[in-house]
Amino acid sequence: MHRRLIIIGSGPAGYTAAIYAARANLKPLVLAGAQSGGQLMITTDVDNYPGFPEGIQGPDLMEKFRKQAERFGAEILDEDVSTVDFKQRPFTVVVSGRERYTADSIIITTGATARWLGLESELKLRGHGVSACATCDGFFFRGRDVIVVGGGDSAMEEALFLSKFASHVTVVHRRDTFRASKIMQKKLIDNPKISSVFDSVVTNVIGAETVEAAELENVKTGEKKVIKTDGVFIAIGHDPATGIFQGKLELNAAGYIKVHDGTRTSVHGVFAAGDVVDYRYRQAITAAGMGCQASIDAERYLEGEAPEVMNALKVS
Repeated sequence: MHRRLIIIGSGPAGYTAAIYAARANLKPLVLAGAQSGGQLMITTDVDNYPGFPEGIQGPDLMEKFRKQAERFGAEILDEDVSTVDFKQRPFTVVVSGRERYTADSIIITTGATARWLGLESELKLRGHGVSACATCDGFFFRGRDVIVVGGGDSAMEEALFLSKFASHVTVVHRRDTFRASKIMQKKLIDNPKISSVFDSVVTNVIGAETVEAAELENVKTGEKKVIKTDGVFIAIGHDPATGIFQGKLELNAAGYIKVHDGTRTSVHGVFAAGDVVDYRYRQAITAAGMGCQASIDAERYLEGEAPEVMNALKVS
């Protein structure tokens, strides 16, 4: 049950790390999670990943990543990690509360998940007009009306980005003032294609196959109104999947893993990549790039710790 390298998580970062590690003959074990593949598993059209000029479905892209990692010898288990111990080496990883693995090095790629409104209609139309990523899906709304839900810098950034494509952007915020920085608010106010609705929440997303409208409710008066829209973008934050690492790795105030000098965490020999680290870009291509970096960092760490073993592996 001992491995040179264990990768916790999957998605573009985890699978890319597995591809590079397997090609380096590290024979990595990937603990992909019960719901493997990351957020792309709930994404429909992916048009911005290089190499697919006609676009590709998110789950299909992740299947290709996975098969490529397996082709080079990565072992992938669709299991959740329940606890880890980074205090002593080799590191310990417990899977599903029962199986215990040890490893000389760990790469963490558990990702982050977007916060949603929790509406049944929102879930139904997710990927069909409901999105949490303007950079991913904004192009599809060229010349259309869209709504952005949120009041922080992320919501402002989403609205400003969408204004490059959409005919009009309506920002819906539950408070009477935005939480975003003053400079971001000014950019929003100065944009003629963006308007705001304060003291309101989205209570229903309307549409049979795609988004057609949204129901808003004023939180102070209780008044409800329906506005036509072709898309609803949720920008109320993300939650990194770092629960099992609290107290074991250094995290920032928002719960993301802190890294330095590439992908190195606060524990020597433990690396992190993808959305569990990156709260700025959150793209498949950037996560894959970080997965590559983490794998190379882990390989070099292992070479430094046990060069005679690595040399033997390279010869074989």
